[in-house]
Amino acid sequence: MGALTTLAEVSADASSLRFVAYVGFILLVLAFLALDLGVFHRHAHEVRFKEAVAWSVVWLTCGVSFAGFVYLAYERHWVGLGVNVPVYTTSGIERTDVGGAVAAQQYLTGYLVEKSLAMDNIFVIAIIFSYFAIPAKFQHRVLFWGIVGALVMRGAMIGIAGQLVAKYLWVLIFFGAFLLLTSLKLAFAKGHSDPVKNPVIRLVGRIWPVHDRIDSQRFFMRIDGRRAITPLFLALITVEITDLVFAVDSIPAIFAITPDPFIVFTSNIFAILGLRALYFCLAALIQRFRYLKPALVLILAFVGVKLLLLSIPPYLHLVGLEPAKSIKIDTSVSMAVVLGLLGLATVASVLNPAGTGQTEGNLPSGGRALDIPRPIGHSESGE
Repeated sequence: MGALTTLAEVSADASSLRFVAYVGFILLVLAFLALDLGVFHRHAHEVRFKEAVAWSVVWLTCGVSFAGFVYLAYERHWVGLGVNVPVYTTSGIERTDVGGAVAAQQYLTGYLVEKSLAMDNIFVIAIIFSYFAIPAKFQHRVLFWGIVGALVMRGAMIGIAGQLVAKYLWVLIFFGAFLLLTSLKLAFAKGHSDPVKNPVIRLVGRIWPVHDRIDSQRFFMRIDGRRAITPLFLALITVEITDLVFAVDSIPAIFAITPDPFIVFTSNIFAILGLRALYFCLAALIQRFRYLKPALVLILAFVGVKLLLLSIPPYLHLVGLEPAKSIKIDTSVSMAVVLGLLGLATVASVLNPAGTGQTEGNLPSGGRALDIPRPIGHSESGE
């Protein structure tokens, strides 16, 4: 009985210490964001390719380097990390101590998966900006606040999903099936849906008047004494909705790597932080990578199958079969598959590039008039 009490006390102490790790990581992210908007991008300007590449290198370096912190923290059990954490085994989910090498490998694999899934998100964002005719110099502001909203939403979703997975292994069956269905949908999809047809966007346009000009980086304007939203705000809402949709795919995918919430959270957040710079690097080039979409389809299918192999065998008795141990695909195999598919897609795209003409799913040429209610007039003041 005393041993059980000691184990419970150790688990509680580790959980309290891990809270400090989460707080410290969130403060680090907030510092990054404050420097980004308050110092380096204080004034609206068009982000050039060289600047985008430089920032992509910075964010990529930060994301990959964090694996070093994960290694040391889990190896030395800083602030409770690596102590009594959930892990996948052939018996389901168990709690045990995790070493630095395993944790770092899980983090890097999760980071790669999230980065690869972000590629399709970038293409959709490019469509949104083109549809709303957002000038290049104002796009960074929309993406910045879109990322802030995404961090909050994903943090909440990861927290909920982590609790469900820890208590109910069968939840992974739904995650795996959903990822397989998503991969099939992505494989047979022909282009992307019209952003303004989203019912949320149309509802916002019914509630608030919409200003039809973009002459500053403000989200709200005053027209004839009335508060109106600008196309920048509509684009921001659409970006947030898009990220929510993609999060429904990416969060189950990251849980295929590990059920450890700290690894899931940090790898997901670092992948998002570099999304803005990556967008400005790849938005103009993404159509050239014609084999990226098949690679994403295969990655989603792979992680879906991985989750199903892990979660279905213990529940085979529900369909009249003998229950079996979970089949766990090693993290190193997952990393090799993701890197291999992305590498093959890149090489194949370079060797056999897409044509210069219109291709399926190309961006619309220029923005279109917004088919939503708006006032007529010029802005008098900004907010």
